[in-house]
Amino acid sequence: MNRTTTPGAAAPAPIAARLAAFAADCRRGIPGPVTADATGRVLDFLGNCLAALGPHTGENPETAPHQAASRTARRAGGRPEATVIGGGDRLPADRAALVNGTLAHALDFDDTHLPSVLHPTAAVLPAALAVAEARAADGPSLIAALAAGGEICVRLGTASYDPALRNSVFFERGLHATSICGTVGAAVAAAVLLELPAPRIADAIGIACSMGAGVIEANRTGGSVKRVHCGWAAHCGITAAQLAAEGVTGPPTVIEGRFGFLTALLGDRWHPGPLTAGLDAMHDATHWEYPRTVYKPYPSNHFTHPGIDCALALRARGLDPRTVSTAELGVAAAPRRTIGEPREEKHRPRSPYHAKFSGPYTVAAALLADENAGLGLHLADFTPAAFGDPRRRALAERVEVVPDALCDEEFPHAFSAVLRITTLDGRRWEHRVPGSRGGPAAPLTLDELETKYRLGATPLLGPDRTALLAATVRALPTEGRGAARRLLDTLRPPA
Repeated sequence: MNRTTTPGAAAPAPIAARLAAFAADCRRGIPGPVTADATGRVLDFLGNCLAALGPHTGENPETAPHQAASRTARRAGGRPEATVIGGGDRLPADRAALVNGTLAHALDFDDTHLPSVLHPTAAVLPAALAVAEARAADGPSLIAALAAGGEICVRLGTASYDPALRNSVFFERGLHATSICGTVGAAVAAAVLLELPAPRIADAIGIACSMGAGVIEANRTGGSVKRVHCGWAAHCGITAAQLAAEGVTGPPTVIEGRFGFLTALLGDRWHPGPLTAGLDAMHDATHWEYPRTVYKPYPSNHFTHPGIDCALALRARGLDPRTVSTAELGVAAAPRRTIGEPREEKHRPRSPYHAKFSGPYTVAAALLADENAGLGLHLADFTPAAFGDPRRRALAERVEVVPDALCDEEFPHAFSAVLRITTLDGRRWEHRVPGSRGGPAAPLTLDELETKYRLGATPLLGPDRTALLAATVRALPTEGRGAARRLLDTLRPPA
């Protein structure tokens, strides 16, 4: 792609400088709809973290990645600055962010942006919360920092979308855009809360571009390291902002340069337009990209969601799962590689996390599961007892994941699927969804989002503290100095 300027025209400011100027300007205020959206994401984030600490995760506490991150962070010691969710104690801000970011991504229940296919909040918010608590920032500053970091995170991810591939080039290369772009977004959020001027925010961006990393082979064949990616992004983002505050500088053309962030990772298959489109008119909420990030109603990889939707719809129409002879789940080619391959691994998942990335298992679970408070599949459907259930295993063996041409056209602007089932009596059942529940085609209602939060938080906090925490989150846009600390104090176990 030609990215040269017209002869004689003034060279535009480097992209990092333009992004930094936008982030610094967010301190003066962000549009009301963006404030409301970011506040809802705080609630969803906390519900996901608390759910990961609850009794129905199927995890061994000794080997769970967030517990490993917690033990590692605590051994290092340091000044108590920011709260570890679920532990109640305080660690240095970067280490608290490592633990909380790992916790946020532990269940794969975090929000997803399209078409970048990344999870911005789980990487950016842990950094923003930790620095806001350490700095005793007020609520509007926390929300503005989250919005600024989340916006830059998803814009970087969207620049990687290749219309010819109909996929993120990060994803095609096996790179985890969430951890790579999330590190930059976390650095921006931290720098905003550290009150760095725009040139220093640009330096934080430049430093963070040398820190982001992550590969996604764990999506295919298992391994728990992917759950640490959001924690590592938050940790590195804070470190990048702190280094910028101390005078370390980043290259001005770190985003678009010959050896810059996007070219180094994506070659020439990236597009500059999404990075700066509308950036000078962000007082208008319609130019914001972060609020388009979609929530997850089910605690599994987002690629499995349209198949779950199809299975629940057929079940509602009267399909008896005991009569299923064969089932065919049609999805786009890129999701198929994640949720359908290798075939033997997807038909017989070996761990709760592995089950979350299995198209055959999630379809079988949705066909057999009881409706859970209006949400469908929930945490109990991903325990060893659930994915080891002989009925679910037998049904999963009958589900084949195949490419579907229409889904390919729709991906990744929407996660779509078609489920075709033949029953033992020869009857054919079919259901297609153009976009998964929680996405643009079928957004979650406020009541459904609150239900998801309550289901995650109540087993650990009880109903009264769950309600108190939700009320504290809703008050953030008007809360004064120390808002993050008061929020996190609500999570502390009673004396």
